[in-house]
Amino acid sequence: MNPLGTASVAALRQYVRYADANGIAVEPLFDRAGLQPAVLDSDDGRIEGEQLQAFIRVLAEHTGNPVLGLETGDYVQPGSYSVLGYITMSCVTLGEAVTRIAPYEKLVGDMGTTRLQMQGDSASLVWTCNFDDPVVWPQVVDNVFASWINYARWLADSADASPLEVRLCRPSPGADYEQAYTARWQCPVQFSAGENSVTFAQSLLATRLRQPDPLLRKTLEAHALSQLALLDTDTDLTTRVKQSIQKQLAEGVTRQDMVAEDLGMTSRTLQRKLSQDGVSYQRLLDEVRQQMAEDYLQNTDMSIPDIALRLGYSETTSFHRKFKSATGKTPGDFRRQ
Repeated sequence: MNPLGTASVAALRQYVRYADANGIAVEPLFDRAGLQPAVLDSDDGRIEGEQLQAFIRVLAEHTGNPVLGLETGDYVQPGSYSVLGYITMSCVTLGEAVTRIAPYEKLVGDMGTTRLQMQGDSASLVWTCNFDDPVVWPQVVDNVFASWINYARWLADSADASPLEVRLCRPSPGADYEQAYTARWQCPVQFSAGENSVTFAQSLLATRLRQPDPLLRKTLEAHALSQLALLDTDTDLTTRVKQSIQKQLAEGVTRQDMVAEDLGMTSRTLQRKLSQDGVSYQRLLDEVRQQMAEDYLQNTDMSIPDIALRLGYSETTSFHRKFKSATGKTPGDFRRQ
């Protein structure tokens, strides 16, 4: 599997918004990075991590901007974080939102990993970047921290939600550019540090957010867990096939030829490639159906016949039989428990 994993199209879009706002044509950059413009048409699609790294590199080279990552952080939106963004929006406090980053950040992409450290009256978010291109990784770290800070201020509805300190492994971009960091973040910034971290007062974690919705958060987290299950241990191809199947089933359709077309190949080619990965289309369909069935039963009020229809079963009895074979329980028993 690609050592840089995959990244959500939502993460890519943030850089594209920056390019559009600055009058930069993205199609030539996409071509150089091995991307197709049509990838932006998908709300829940993913690209290879190497493709995202390549795109950021060509964008950095095109602009010659040493603080590209810092400035692209100005274009963060809830959707930039995939379903994680909407989970954090529905949290009650900023602290609750912060604790959701590590479990679900893989949905945004495999760009890096986060850990939360508490010390005295302060707390730090430490981020380890997985990208290895020397041109790219400093910009990615800048982007992640700039996006976090901007998004936290938006969630808390307060421009005062500023860190105590930011530490960056990257070398200084120069005295003139350093001012851009302190102007945006309103705190000291240390370059050539031993880690990438954002430190803030623990009291900030108690800040109430603008639109808490615990019930919605529960539903979104269930959906996020099912998305993580699709990503976990899959090859890039099986991940994309499962995502395409899930997208179709959400519309009550399930056809292998449509999945193949969605992935830009023929049905026969899809079958051959899945066989090379040691799986079949039917097996992936069964797995996605089961995950979605459990999600619907736990987190919606849809009737069991409606769930069966949504998942492409011609008869409710077929759904009952398949579900009980997988879990040992009927759909009704599963829902009650």
